[in-house]
Amino acid sequence: MDTDAQLSERDRSPEPAQGEEQGSRSSRFPEETRPAETRERSRPERIRDWLGGGGPLRRACLLLTACLVFLLLLSSYVVQPFLIPSGSMKNTLRVGDRVLVNKLAYGFGDEPRRGDVVVFDGLGSFVQYAPSENVITALIRKGASSVGLMSPARTDYVKRVVGVGGDRVTCCDARGRLQVNGRPIDEPYLFPGDAPSRVPFDIVVPPGKLWVMGDHRSDSRDSRDHLGEPGGGMVPVDRVIGRADWIGWPFGRITSLRRPDAFADVPEPGAAGPHGSPHG
Repeated sequence: MDTDAQLSERDRSPEPAQGEEQGSRSSRFPEETRPAETRERSRPERIRDWLGGGGPLRRACLLLTACLVFLLLLSSYVVQPFLIPSGSMKNTLRVGDRVLVNKLAYGFGDEPRRGDVVVFDGLGSFVQYAPSENVITALIRKGASSVGLMSPARTDYVKRVVGVGGDRVTCCDARGRLQVNGRPIDEPYLFPGDAPSRVPFDIVVPPGKLWVMGDHRSDSRDSRDHLGEPGGGMVPVDRVIGRADWIGWPFGRITSLRRPDAFADVPEPGAAGPHGSPHG
């Protein structure tokens, strides 16, 4: 028997080897020719497919979530709607107005000026202790107030700056007007019929603090009402949330809130005459 001849003939057989030695099916196809469902997709592809899938309901929810996140970031760092909860700033601001608070107004070294309408946290000046509030309620309030849908925290106030650090503010002169550093102030923004103040006072604003008052003086609890409390009614500058620059709602009241000219001629602290110079 010609064994070598038989073996040689068998080796030339075109049939592939059978059994466990046969390669896997996936190894016989290049990666790009394998069916799509058998290839492992990358993470960006899976995320893209998930975002694009799910139908219109999922896409609407994702769009709504993105809008809410954008609004929260915008209100936290740039402009925040603020719902006016009381009449203490009539007629400049009315109950239900939404003012847009510019949080960048004092973010680059600038400080509040006389005549500015500011929103501030009154904790430590107007309120000595934070009111207790349920955690869930506080979170809902914070989220809703950040877009102007609910009243702000009970420690937040909106008032007009009358005196800044170093100013001497007195009430009142012979004609019933406030005086700042000895200069009488005509206040055209006061609520019709209101006196500048029915409570006499004579104070010097410490550095880094503000003396603030409402435009509706007969219906405003402001710095005058806290003279005998810790802090003397003065608001620390670092407690100012921002400057109210616009009324954004209701539609018929949309307008900008400009700094009045009433304080334009007020001399700087220490530059007033003998009757207006700060006392020790």
